[in-house]
Amino acid sequence: MNKLPTLQALADRAEMHEQTARKYINAKKLPSELKKAHTWRTRNDPFEEDWKLQVLPFLENNTGLEAKTLFEYLQRKFPGKYQDGQLRTLQRRLKTWKALEGPPKEIMFPQIHYPGIRSQSDYTHMDKLGITIGGASFPHLVYHFVLTYSNWETGTVCFSESFESLSLGLQNALWELNGVPQQHQTDSLSAAVKNTDPKRGFTQAYDELLNHYNLEGRKIQPRSPNENGDVEKSHDLFKRAVDQRLILRGSRDFKSREEYEDFLKKLCKERNQGRLEKFHEEEKLLKKLPPTRQDSHKEFTVSTTKNSTITVQHNTYSVPSQLIKLKVKIYMHAEYLELYYAQRLVETIPRLRGEGKHYIQYRHIIDSLIKKPGAFENYKYREDMFPSTYFRIAYDQLLKQHTHKKATKEYLQILYLAAKEGESNVEYVLQRSIEAGLDISSVDVKDIIKFEKNDHKQLKTDINIDPVDLNSYDELVSGKETD
Repeated sequence: MNKLPTLQALADRAEMHEQTARKYINAKKLPSELKKAHTWRTRNDPFEEDWKLQVLPFLENNTGLEAKTLFEYLQRKFPGKYQDGQLRTLQRRLKTWKALEGPPKEIMFPQIHYPGIRSQSDYTHMDKLGITIGGASFPHLVYHFVLTYSNWETGTVCFSESFESLSLGLQNALWELNGVPQQHQTDSLSAAVKNTDPKRGFTQAYDELLNHYNLEGRKIQPRSPNENGDVEKSHDLFKRAVDQRLILRGSRDFKSREEYEDFLKKLCKERNQGRLEKFHEEEKLLKKLPPTRQDSHKEFTVSTTKNSTITVQHNTYSVPSQLIKLKVKIYMHAEYLELYYAQRLVETIPRLRGEGKHYIQYRHIIDSLIKKPGAFENYKYREDMFPSTYFRIAYDQLLKQHTHKKATKEYLQILYLAAKEGESNVEYVLQRSIEAGLDISSVDVKDIIKFEKNDHKQLKTDINIDPVDLNSYDELVSGKETD
């Protein structure tokens, strides 16, 4: 017959003293049931004296105050009474007050997502990933589109949160999706929402875009990014995936923007492979696309100034001088402007980012500069008259060879040749002359280009010298210091 274990044996198994075990047996309760809550202080609260009169009034009026701000106030109010090491004590007391007596906090309510119903989009900045194109920094954003049920995603590279970028990104997503969900939700983008209007309706342009795709537009409340939570969370996951793939790739530099965009497209496609089961549920419920896309641009009618420039959204662009004093139509796209006159496309111009900038093309004004060379020295946009570093070096070299007046005339003749004979041809001749240490002359440049054209081949030379250090000239032209 087996003997029952003794109390000592049971206590040893539980790793406790025999008397402690006897106490729990006699009480017929578990240790956790006998434990009393610790509700008393082990030391005096140094802030007790000033809490109600000095601290609490501030908290009742503004719960956003931080403990450090209040602590510094008390130190100023009572010099020498509170030492820096007591800050942590005040932080704990403030935390307890907020939990027991503070105002209610905002509650997040998990949502049930249904297939084919809602999509969300927003912009995310990619600068911290250190992407470069051909070695040059490539600051940009990605317009990020997500289906909330399956988390299917795609993105479009852009450079501003303009309506044109929004329209382009949304339409790219829908056509890649090959269907239209019931709703589309954005944050309070000024490109989509009339934020200055008390009713906060959509802008006319965005309304027209939604109607074109039979989409119900939705927007979140101001300063409530959590309402766009799916795409906000996807931003982090998307950029983390990009970063990891770049590490595997071994380089953050791309030969061209097209190569980088192809990299992002492949990444999204691979990430979407793991969402196919839910995506197929959504795919069956998507509405059909309209027959065509909607044009993603704004239209402006502007007058050309006597300076041969136009102003579009606070930026200045040069135009052909034939259009001076005439009104022209501008179609502003996400990354370029189309200039029309008499219903004919005159020119396509790169769109400037931001405001207060200028884009002056020497081809538009060189004919007048040739006639008025004296205007060159103090021309407001003179730095735009140097198409590349070699043109700037050539001008500086001419200043050493001739008087200021003669050097200016010579340089303008070279710029005229670039406009008429091709900028790349002139730049090639300037480069070879500079590297060979030869004097610069507009006549020589013209003769060499003529020789090349007659010979139907590019001029060859046997000159072999070390490349010129162009850093100082890059710094001069860009206005930025080189590393």
